[in-house]
Amino acid sequence: MRRAVLAIAPAALNTGTLTTQLWSAQVETLPSDLPAIPSATEDTHLPNGKSQRDEILRSEYQQNLKDARELMNLSKAFELELQRSDRFVLSLDLLKRLDDMEKLTKRIRARMRR
Repeated sequence: MRRAVLAIAPAALNTGTLTTQLWSAQVETLPSDLPAIPSATEDTHLPNGKSQRDEILRSEYQQNLKDARELMNLSKAFELELQRSDRFVLSLDLLKRLDDMEKLTKRIRARMRR
């Protein structure tokens, strides 16, 4: 039994190195004329001379403020509607407002995570 294992071991090791050699040969044949990927530190400028990154951040900030104001208005309307409703009655309008508030919150969160 030992002899059979010792006879098979070099063949098993050889196939492993052969696979590694084939894989490394394929990696070496990749074209080297691929365009360079711009780094995250490079900043492009708009035609007016302002930084594109700064303008995107400013735009997202303004949109966050707008959505936050809308979220506050929805929450105030939700509170008033909840006070007007009875404890045994659930208005579908309340559920719709909750869904709208959730959508706004998700949009704001997604922008802030970028």
